[in-house]
Amino acid sequence: MHYAQITIELVLGFFALFILTRILGKTQITQITTFDFISALVLGELVGNAIFDDEVGVVQILYAVIIWGLLIFILEIITQKWSKTRGLLEGNPSIIIHKGKIIRESMKKNKLDINQLQHLIRSKGAFSIRELEYAILETDGTVSILKKPSYETPTKGDLQVNLAQVNLPITFISDGKVIKDNLTEAGFNLTWLEQQLKQQNILDMKEVLYAEWLEGKGLHVQTFQGR
Repeated sequence: MHYAQITIELVLGFFALFILTRILGKTQITQITTFDFISALVLGELVGNAIFDDEVGVVQILYAVIIWGLLIFILEIITQKWSKTRGLLEGNPSIIIHKGKIIRESMKKNKLDINQLQHLIRSKGAFSIRELEYAILETDGTVSILKKPSYETPTKGDLQVNLAQVNLPITFISDGKVIKDNLTEAGFNLTWLEQQLKQQNILDMKEVLYAEWLEGKGLHVQTFQGR
């Protein structure tokens, strides 16, 4: 097989999978269910095998990707319109801790042992099972937890603290380059930014690795030299 043909097929396969992923939505990446995992494997195998098979051309690669993508898309439509099919195709969440007690039957059904459960709850900031009132194993393999009241972190509402307005930080400079759209959206200009940098003894914007503006906190700057 010629290298030029391999290159063409790789590029086309990459963009075909990229476009397909964009069409199917972000949940194909962020919330991988059993069906999504199998779909990703099959798509990878289709493109990978086709690229290194001399008898398979570009048309066949695109055809295979399109057909498989249509199957996934159709099943997504089915699960959206007919909710009863979701359990079969996507699975159902399982309660594995109920009112502080581990549900052993649910653990066995989901092939989950205590060590795996401890790992999952630690990733959610709970370092002991005794802290939990409920734990639910989601369809993507993650766990959602609800702590007992005595272990919950108090909110400002609980403490009756005055609530301050929340502002979103805005990046003005990244890797020495000014993000003009963000600067304009925040109501500033390059002249203002240059003055702010001069107050921190920075004369050239290209020296700035990262600059972030937060209302009420001002401009936070870090240069490539770490100062």
